[in-house]
Amino acid sequence: MSSSSVDQNTLPPSQDPEDRDGITEPPRDFVGIFRRLGPGLIIAASIVGSGELIGTTKAGAQAGIVLLWLIIIGCIIKVFVQVELGRYALSEGESTLSALNSVPGPRWKVSWLVWYWCVMLTASLCQLGGIVGGVGQSLAITMPITGDYLSVVRRPSQKDLEKYVAWEADAREGRTKFTAMPEVEQERVTRSQQWIQQQLDALGPAGVEAVNVVAAGNQLTDSMTMDDRLWAGLVAVLTSILLGWGRYRLIQDLSTILVVMFTLVTIGNVVALQQSVEWRIPTAELLSGLQFRLPEGRLAITTALAVFGIIGVGASELVAYPYWCLEKGYARFAGKKSDDPAWAARANGWIRVMIIDAFVSMAVYTTATLAFYLMGVAVLHSAGRDPEGMRMVTTLAFAYEPVFGAYAKWLFLLGAVAVLYSTYLVANAGNARMMLDGLKLFGVVDRYSQAAHDRWLRRLSIILPLFCLVVFLGGGDPITLVLISGMLQALMLPMLAGAALYFRYTRTDRRLRPGPLWDLFLIVSAFGMLLAGAWGTFEQVRKILSEL
Repeated sequence: MSSSSVDQNTLPPSQDPEDRDGITEPPRDFVGIFRRLGPGLIIAASIVGSGELIGTTKAGAQAGIVLLWLIIIGCIIKVFVQVELGRYALSEGESTLSALNSVPGPRWKVSWLVWYWCVMLTASLCQLGGIVGGVGQSLAITMPITGDYLSVVRRPSQKDLEKYVAWEADAREGRTKFTAMPEVEQERVTRSQQWIQQQLDALGPAGVEAVNVVAAGNQLTDSMTMDDRLWAGLVAVLTSILLGWGRYRLIQDLSTILVVMFTLVTIGNVVALQQSVEWRIPTAELLSGLQFRLPEGRLAITTALAVFGIIGVGASELVAYPYWCLEKGYARFAGKKSDDPAWAARANGWIRVMIIDAFVSMAVYTTATLAFYLMGVAVLHSAGRDPEGMRMVTTLAFAYEPVFGAYAKWLFLLGAVAVLYSTYLVANAGNARMMLDGLKLFGVVDRYSQAAHDRWLRRLSIILPLFCLVVFLGGGDPITLVLISGMLQALMLPMLAGAALYFRYTRTDRRLRPGPLWDLFLIVSAFGMLLAGAWGTFEQVRKILSEL
């Protein structure tokens, strides 16, 4: 069966532009446009938690300032593909998955693109397992129940203890390795060693014992803790209730406010760091970060690729954005596609609103991303700290200490709960809508029934947050889960970019097509996504071959 003969209509009656009662003229003034914004802000609330807080800060900690250019490009470049997918959804009254299902290529029941999306969705749900774990960690530190999680993370990690033992051995041998380092690297090592020493001193005899175990070549394992798991479970259950029984909008509005507040605090932190002699990033170093260079070592490069897949609008958000546009009513407001010039004028007006919506959200998440990245560079990288595993939240909280001191932990943790939970809430809501659309394409759900749509949306909204919890309780490391999802999203970016180009040049109504300058940026965007996907494929093949 050819893709052109496939029935692509999967919209519920409440969103279908067939309903002429929903036709609305687009706003022309600033106030009117502002009142119609929303889908992009929902996406921004989803973005800030995983990519910006976790992935971007970790990239800054690992690579330093060298990836600043990639962070900026990664945020800006994807918005053109985002708008193009939204343009097609608005003009055709068609969801993202049903549109992808019509892209030429191999198919078995559905298109190859839909099959890959299924793989990416699985990784995305696992990523949200890492996110709910991060929420649990934040709450376990802020409001401990038994205190077991706090007692474990107070001890330095295996990696930090191995560094400490190596430094001690180097000191006994005359610190030859240390003195051979550049001055900047010596300062970084010294700060890291001082931090680990403070942790060991606070532990007393237990700290000495931990050092002796690692020095003997043995592995220290973190015991399973209950506090973070109990809090993660409570959060997952509450989210299922909120999404399943329709109170999502109120919580999302509150989460968006908290995300904005936390982002402003982070920006203030970066500004304050720049006023500090000890922690400021010199102007020359900032400018060097705008050069097109990659960090040394495969770990940092792999992290860069994964972060490129997550920062800004990741593949998951690119697929989800048209769903929010449809739910907002943009397609229904424009009405069913026709040859009537009035329809083209309305559709172009609502596309203009959508473009403003997308660029406003881009400004929000780009600002947040740069703030998180520079904070990771200024504090974590210079101090030789790298967020990982159970210590993800405590390591990230360390980035606030130089400015806010004793208040840093509480300021960060409360903000982290808001940011991470906002992502967990919104992403699960988006995944429920996309998965429901996928079930319609596979013929599991009646695609024309509003009752079936509502019933299955409620079921998935309840189930998905609990599935993410199971992933975390199964031992998923928040950092690893986020970065794996980022890698798979990076691989899907060129697929989505290719689909956007296909829609633009073969399917989009000529009356709605953008100008040459937009096309140029769209092509550059697609090329950048192709490079990210190609590198991701190369890395995956290299890893597989190395294990054979």
